[in-house]
Amino acid sequence: MFVSVPSVLHADLDAFFASVAQRDDPALRGRPVSVGGGVVMAASYEARARGVRSGMGGAKARALCPDLVVVRPDFDAYVRASRAVMAILDRFGARVEQASIDEAFLDVHPRDGRTVAAELRSAVREEVGLPISVGVAPSRTVAKVASGMAKPDGLLVDEPDGLFDFLHPLPVGRLWGIGPATERRLQQHGIRTVGDAARVGDGVLVTILGRSGGRRLDAIAHGREVRTVRPRRGRRSYGAQRALSRSRPTDLDEALVALVERIARRMAGRGQAGRTVVLRLRFGDYSRATRSRSLPRPTADADAMVALARSLLQEARPLIAQRGCTLIGVALTNIETHDDAQLALPFDEAG
Repeated sequence: MFVSVPSVLHADLDAFFASVAQRDDPALRGRPVSVGGGVVMAASYEARARGVRSGMGGAKARALCPDLVVVRPDFDAYVRASRAVMAILDRFGARVEQASIDEAFLDVHPRDGRTVAAELRSAVREEVGLPISVGVAPSRTVAKVASGMAKPDGLLVDEPDGLFDFLHPLPVGRLWGIGPATERRLQQHGIRTVGDAARVGDGVLVTILGRSGGRRLDAIAHGREVRTVRPRRGRRSYGAQRALSRSRPTDLDEALVALVERIARRMAGRGQAGRTVVLRLRFGDYSRATRSRSLPRPTADADAMVALARSLLQEARPLIAQRGCTLIGVALTNIETHDDAQLALPFDEAG
């Protein structure tokens, strides 16, 4: 039986790769953008309005949209943006299940999903600078359908008492997991909408799709989806970074210590520790460098992490002196729970 307010959210960043490019380069905003030239990896909504789609060949995309701006992919930027957004979602969801680099499900029960979704969208826009669409519903599948219908940069709420009015008129292919081949198979049996699937019963659906697929579709069509939001598995890394306008030794060290302390607080709050410290630097000429070193055992002790990060920073001083440093980042990887980790490890044991 559904709760009185919808509390399952599906949050999906809009045209993620292209939106990151437009965020980072103001000259691209409002223009049709393709990430990738040979094949379109992602298209901005301005490009989509001209017929450009992901997976399309670059020549065809440029024929459809002669003023298309092609940019190179920046996977480091995508990972950083994704991590920043997921950290925000963790603040709002009682349970959060990351589905991909740019989408996640949240269970916010007992709060009203509509209110949480509005606050979440505002936080992502203000803190990360990206548009995100959110669907709110009583279940995961319906929330995902709703977020797709809310795009771009929208919010759509399906109230529990209006579930079937929302769901049943939809083409069956709108459901998550129903691809083109499965949709054609259902259409051959006269099943074109979710309502059609509800009317034929699970026996017919099992005959067409097999036991698992048929029962799943029948459950969704009758509002009985039982799969809940499953929290993400333990994090594999914690990281933080800071942009710099100057690269004086004191500035770099102060930034490094502040970043490590931030990471240590986050890890302590989750009862986790890590073994490998990673230092990331961006230089004045836009080149980058990464250094890492591991401790013998996991730790969540800020002093141990600072000492190791400082040694990595010292190794990079010649490059910094030559090129200047515009960004410093620190991460801790090889994460374990406190039950398996030593929380305060003397740094000099690292050798």
